[in-house]
Amino acid sequence: MGNFSMGELLIVLVILLLVFGANRLPAIGEGLGKAVRNLKRGLSADDDIEVSSNAPRVPSKTQRTAAEEIEEAEVVEKKG
Repeated sequence: MGNFSMGELLIVLVILLLVFGANRLPAIGEGLGKAVRNLKRGLSADDDIEVSSNAPRVPSKTQRTAAEEIEEAEVVEKKG
């Protein structure tokens, strides 16, 4: 399945040239190369996330209830 002859590769290249044009093929190749590099970098990166319970929390005095939010809301009416 993965054995392509030189003739088959040339046919695929000609089809790609017809579909995308000669100007866009280098950009497509560059984009694919960057995608592969980012994938490899992402797979090899350390994904450990540290979660601590010492994170600052919002004091309950500054938290507002939904009723308070509604009371302070400004009513905007459409004209026309």
